[in-house]
Amino acid sequence: MKPKMVRAGGILKIAALVFAFLLAVFLAFQLLEINMDFNLSSVISRSMPVNEASIKPLKYKCGMSKLCPAGHLAFKMASGAASVVGPRICLDDKLLMSGVKNNVGRGINIALINDVAPLIKLVKGIEDGTIVMMASFDDAATKLNDEARKLIADLGSSIVSNLGFRDNWIFVGGKGIKTKSPFEQHIKNSADTNKFEGWPEVLEMEGCVPQRQD
Repeated sequence: MKPKMVRAGGILKIAALVFAFLLAVFLAFQLLEINMDFNLSSVISRSMPVNEASIKPLKYKCGMSKLCPAGHLAFKMASGAASVVGPRICLDDKLLMSGVKNNVGRGINIALINDVAPLIKLVKGIEDGTIVMMASFDDAATKLNDEARKLIADLGSSIVSNLGFRDNWIFVGGKGIKTKSPFEQHIKNSADTNKFEGWPEVLEMEGCVPQRQD
């Protein structure tokens, strides 16, 4: 009986060795195939013209998709989302306002303002040549009176006079501007088109504004 057990043990060892050999061969081929694919992809990428190769898009200041010309400041901003997510304002790669910074509030976000009187005082005190960025959150229109709307219109806004309850609005203007600003977006609060219950969808805008020239 002992010789049979020895022969059985020997067969098992041989089978284990054969299995290990086949596994090693299989893994070697897998690695070889991966390396071949990688090298082939590299060769193809190098041989392709730059505009045809897969290139990760460049991101510029404030995460913009384009580079601003000399003498201009990059900005990117978004209005608030319903009454939950606050607006976001970035200027020249510096995040000025966001929910994460905890410096936004419901209404028009120039600064944290809860009443129209401080808003009027703030806008009146802005120096000529100053860039002004505004973004709505929740409701920006209810407390605006005619004087406040006129002051914001003088900053270049074409829409503030018609801004209504829970409209979404973002705007970049300037004190002393002689024309209407091209940087303004607006969505009316409408039950037929609102993305959120009671509020329109988020607005986003980016661009380049000229720096003040003294």
